[in-house]
Amino acid sequence: MKVLMFTWEFPPLIAGGLGMACYGMVRSLLGLGIKVDLVLPTKELVYFPLREPDDVDKLPAVFLDPQKHTEYISHKFLNIEERLDYIGVTVRPETYLQMGELEQFVKAIKKESQRELISQEEREIWEELTAHLMGEEDLFKKVQEFTLRAERFARELDFDLIHAHDWLTYPAGMLARSISGKPLVVHIHATEYDRAGGPGNPRVHRIERAGMMYADRVIAVSQYTAQRVMSHYRIDTAKISIVHNAFSLSDEYHRTKKRIFKGPTILFLGRITLQKGPDYFLEMASKVHKVHPEAHFIMAGTGDMARELLYKSAAKKLGNKFLFTGFLNRKQVEDILRASDIFVLPSVSEPFGISPLEAMAFGVTAIISKQSGVSEVVNHAFKIDYWDVDLMAETVNHLIENPELCQKIGLEGMEEVNKIHWNDSAEKIRQIYSSTLSEYLKSNP
Repeated sequence: MKVLMFTWEFPPLIAGGLGMACYGMVRSLLGLGIKVDLVLPTKELVYFPLREPDDVDKLPAVFLDPQKHTEYISHKFLNIEERLDYIGVTVRPETYLQMGELEQFVKAIKKESQRELISQEEREIWEELTAHLMGEEDLFKKVQEFTLRAERFARELDFDLIHAHDWLTYPAGMLARSISGKPLVVHIHATEYDRAGGPGNPRVHRIERAGMMYADRVIAVSQYTAQRVMSHYRIDTAKISIVHNAFSLSDEYHRTKKRIFKGPTILFLGRITLQKGPDYFLEMASKVHKVHPEAHFIMAGTGDMARELLYKSAAKKLGNKFLFTGFLNRKQVEDILRASDIFVLPSVSEPFGISPLEAMAFGVTAIISKQSGVSEVVNHAFKIDYWDVDLMAETVNHLIENPELCQKIGLEGMEEVNKIHWNDSAEKIRQIYSSTLSEYLKSNP
């Protein structure tokens, strides 16, 4: 089986948990013998034919333009970083869409909505997508470009099924399905309601809904997410499947403790946005600091609330006991986890949440929000309502005052997370692929 997969993130192109989720998922799917042609928002028109599990690290690339591919394979690169830079895999991909291409994009989308053979329901979905995908904002232009390229991939590559991750790639998946006639599976890692902590951008809502309505199957990362999809988007429950994320720690990681501070260290690791509840973490830290001034608090990550929280932490006179790290690469994340005793993520709305699993894999005692998908799969973690800052602070104080208990719970959590493998989740996805293809072949003899 060969899958054409669209995703906005994949190491080293990572902005959040989506990239690491796709990495673990694809690696395990390859181990099951499934071939993946991966498409990312790169500068050059390339795809990544992944065939062996190790390919997720090597990222072999093929240019659709034969002449460019010949030039590429004849080029000598010093390392993989230089090779990926040549292709245009960057942390924040720029848009390279020109006005002529944008007009071509509009024509391609409208052409699909005007085909005589499609149903009225399908026509309405395409018209809704066209109306809400148009825009001059940088992100929407990138999505437009990505979608336009999907036409080439759909026509020139051979595949059995399409898999698109989150709203940014849903239009590409839809266009590829329309052109190829192959079934589409969309993966919902987070909804706009989750990311915005409320209504959010209505245009994104419409694109999310259009993608899920048009897809043959929808994969939700948790029961929490599935319920949101059903209640907010009115998607048919019969085509929704739940596959929890997992976390696989490489053997190269060192999990032995390597302290930065003498006192206890409490960590927030994630995007500093409303969704992750960083303001509740700050309130908790302020309360704990009054009881345990020796404790250090680290807020690791970036986001639109970072500056606001920096000022608030100064106003609370936490001084050098509350630190901001900014963006961390994978090695730095490992170092900060090895140095931490307690992990706190008071997410307001968390479809899943891989960072708690990552912390637990390092033996760090975790306090997670009840409003999270990850709470469905772990038992050896404290689960507290995101708004209950008093209980959160009391729990942290108790763990600081009982270090042996804290260490015990951390080790139990490590053992638990080590049993949550991507292989199990990948097998569920393989079964979804198989059943979707079977239904497709029956209806298209």
